[in-house]
Order: sequence, then C-alpha cells, then structure tokens
Amino acid sequence: MEVIIILAPFTIILALVFLFLFFKSNNSDQFTNLESESYKILIEDSKRKNDE
Repeated sequence: MEVIIILAPFTIILALVFLFLFFKSNNSDQFTNLESESYKILIEDSKRKNDE
C-alpha cells in the first residue's frame, strides 16, 4: 500500500505533462491539416511513375 503514495503523484504529474504537450501542439496548428499529408505520398508516387 505504500507504493500508492509514490505512484499517485507520479501519475498525476505525468498526466499533466502529456496534457500540456497536447495543448502546446494543438495551439501551434500541428493538427490543422491532416488530410493533405496522406495525399502527398500518392501525388509523389504518381509523379515518379510518370517520370519512368
């Protein structure tokens, strides 16, 4: 039972760090355009096939 005294604050601190990092990345517009990145591979692949 003594380990709960150590793990509970550690878990809360770790959760707050991840929450801070999520909001930081969200505010820096990292997640604004998720669609175009998946299409870039297809466009580059079709250009490469046309060049051959």
